[in-house]
Amino acid sequence: MLRWTRFNITSVVLGFAFLYLPIVLLVIFSFNESKLVTVWGGFSTKWYVSLLSNQALLDAAWVTVRVGLLSATFATILGTMAAITLVRFTRFRGRIIFSGLVYAPLVMPEVITGLSLLLLFVAIGLDRGFWTITLAHTTLTMCFVAVVVQSRLLSFDQSIEEAAQDLGAPPVRTFFEVTLPIISPAVFSGWILAFTLSLDDLVIASFTSGPGATTLPMKIYSQVRLGVTPEINAVCTILIAIVAIGVICASLVTKRREVQRERDERAAAATA
Repeated sequence: MLRWTRFNITSVVLGFAFLYLPIVLLVIFSFNESKLVTVWGGFSTKWYVSLLSNQALLDAAWVTVRVGLLSATFATILGTMAAITLVRFTRFRGRIIFSGLVYAPLVMPEVITGLSLLLLFVAIGLDRGFWTITLAHTTLTMCFVAVVVQSRLLSFDQSIEEAAQDLGAPPVRTFFEVTLPIISPAVFSGWILAFTLSLDDLVIASFTSGPGATTLPMKIYSQVRLGVTPEINAVCTILIAIVAIGVICASLVTKRREVQRERDERAAAATA
């Protein structure tokens, strides 16, 4: 049994303070009345209101959201297909190379990934802009989806699929009506992870962006170089809230699916 000693409590408190105290301070100073971000001048929400008139930040935020939604969707589809291939088809020529290509972005520095994608887009004559950022983020986040879905498929009971096929369901229908609903929590978690990674990316977007396709992290970074403003704190707080809500929703969906699966297994055992 774990005993909470003073050393353990102190280590946990210092660890959480190191991780989350800067974020808490950023959120607090986003409600600062003063223009000086380090001097508290009273509680105010005027910087959130002023965001509505900052067209540059709004345009960058809209580009970021669109890129995140599209890239997360593409990455989820491709990552799920890659995970199924790695788990279900264990013997095919080139499997090691395929798995290495799928997991390469996990360990590849983002500078190298961004530069290689930039050279690719230049070589094929593709103009840099919204779609090049979307393709780059899909490349970056697909491997994370594959890892999440693959971990779920490794513990998947394939006898359920076999029972569905014995009852006359073709493989495609079996996948969409049996397999996909069971692994949907992992797929949804992978989508949330891909979306948040796309929202956060700066390096790869900087290499693959073009005129009229500036993402919010790029805009924030360019303004921070000239000095932090309360509006930056406000928009960062909104991003933190979006990511936090997404993580909470993914956790609730996963937990609800697990509880429902346990109930179904108990009911099946009681019936048997």
